[in-house]
Amino acid sequence: MQKILKLLERGEGENVEFKEFLNSFHLREGRFRQLACQMNHRIIMGKGVAVYVIGVSDSGELKGLDDEKFSETLEVLEKLAEEIEAEITSVERYEVNGGYVGVVEVRKSKAKEHILVGTAGHVDHGKSTLVGCLITGKPDDGDGATRVYLDVLKHEIERGLSAEISFAVFGYRDGEVLRMKNPTSKTEKAMVVETADKLVSFVDTVGHEPWLRTTIRGLLGQKVDYGLLVVAANDGVMRTTREHLGIMLAMDLPVIVAVTKADMVNDAKLTQVLNEISTTLRRVGRVPTVLKSKLDARKAAEMLNANKLLVPVIVTSAVTLEGYDILEEILLHLPKRYTSDADFLMYIDKIYRVTGVGTVVSGSVKSGELAEGEEVYIGPLQDGSFRKVRVQSIEMHHYRIDKAKPGDIIGVALKGARYDELRRGMVLSKKEPRAVWEFEAEVYVFTHPTLISTGYEPVIHVETISETVTFVEIDREYLKSGDKGIVRMRFKYHPHFVYEGQKFIFREGRSKGMGEIIRVVE
Repeated sequence: MQKILKLLERGEGENVEFKEFLNSFHLREGRFRQLACQMNHRIIMGKGVAVYVIGVSDSGELKGLDDEKFSETLEVLEKLAEEIEAEITSVERYEVNGGYVGVVEVRKSKAKEHILVGTAGHVDHGKSTLVGCLITGKPDDGDGATRVYLDVLKHEIERGLSAEISFAVFGYRDGEVLRMKNPTSKTEKAMVVETADKLVSFVDTVGHEPWLRTTIRGLLGQKVDYGLLVVAANDGVMRTTREHLGIMLAMDLPVIVAVTKADMVNDAKLTQVLNEISTTLRRVGRVPTVLKSKLDARKAAEMLNANKLLVPVIVTSAVTLEGYDILEEILLHLPKRYTSDADFLMYIDKIYRVTGVGTVVSGSVKSGELAEGEEVYIGPLQDGSFRKVRVQSIEMHHYRIDKAKPGDIIGVALKGARYDELRRGMVLSKKEPRAVWEFEAEVYVFTHPTLISTGYEPVIHVETISETVTFVEIDREYLKSGDKGIVRMRFKYHPHFVYEGQKFIFREGRSKGMGEIIRVVE
């Protein structure tokens, strides 16, 4: 009993989880996957061991369970452990209040966790530099030298502006950061993927306003778990900052704010910018909290998982590396959010023709698992059909893997796919999908200078799809800024695979809105 009292005194966190009881409700698809990810996260935080205290409330109050509920809770824990290829190694039971509480130990020898973080923010606010310093542990020279690790295109390097989505991998092993001397080295990236028990893949987006569509594609097309919004202390909150924050919130992402370039301003200016950020967040119903220590970061990570209204704010400097230890700590403790039990599905983001390999497509896994040698459908082609192709190999950050899981950013070499037939927005799927031209959606108009009526043609961004649609029918005469409505839309150039529940952004010039698909028209 002394063991339980010590655990209760320490509280939840790291590798300790309190559960009052678990039953068949927790075996339902979405909830089960969420709890399985939570167990995997606890095991990684405990370096291979998680401890569940059952018969205890979240606040640590001893409740006690009868025999039936105790056994049912254990059965659910066993199913969760089996799902993540772990095992229950010990169960201790104690009598309390006429019932029982227990301490259940779960172990896994090779636990891995992979989260995706999308960075966004105004141009020249230091997104790429922040990630470059983080993955190397090296300070910047004050002129963005570390951004070269992410800005690899010739014109990006020359202009100092990111123009395309880039990816970076960051890893931990037993709670310690795995640094890279040269993040552009494929060998070093592969080493991090192979040895890390926790991976953080950064989807580094574009801050320059003309490339807003690229930023939207990065945040919608990849299965991002968290949004990292970057605000420069010498500039403050800009229009692009608000736009990128709006996209993150529209996609229901928990948000973290990194204030960069703190070395360039005095205390008064820093306080002014922090107040601007606080005002901006509170206007959209979010609660900012400035993190000042690694302990704050651990607490915020726990709270952020349960309450997406909280927005941690971290003050950083790439020159002095101020705040980087806090950022590393919160990333370590953030659990995987994106889960799905559905069959394998991946929206294609990029297509390559590789000498000696053939056609390779890349994207992030939306649901299910994919293994080498399996057959999948690819499409839709222009006539709406799908073709069967075979998976020759799979790579993640240049490391060959046997199996891809939800959220993994992968490149898939395909046999039977023709490079010139493929385009961004197509899918790989184990089940043959159905392509559609039309769908109905509930939309909300953020901004529009006049009135939207039938015949309106914005560009829609859903997953990696970016295409013009026509508003065929609207459930009212017109829509204006701030209006909600039901709209029937039709893709203008190609059929696509979309389904109910998908969220999207639509835009045309400075007009913007969001929506959710409520019915596809077969």
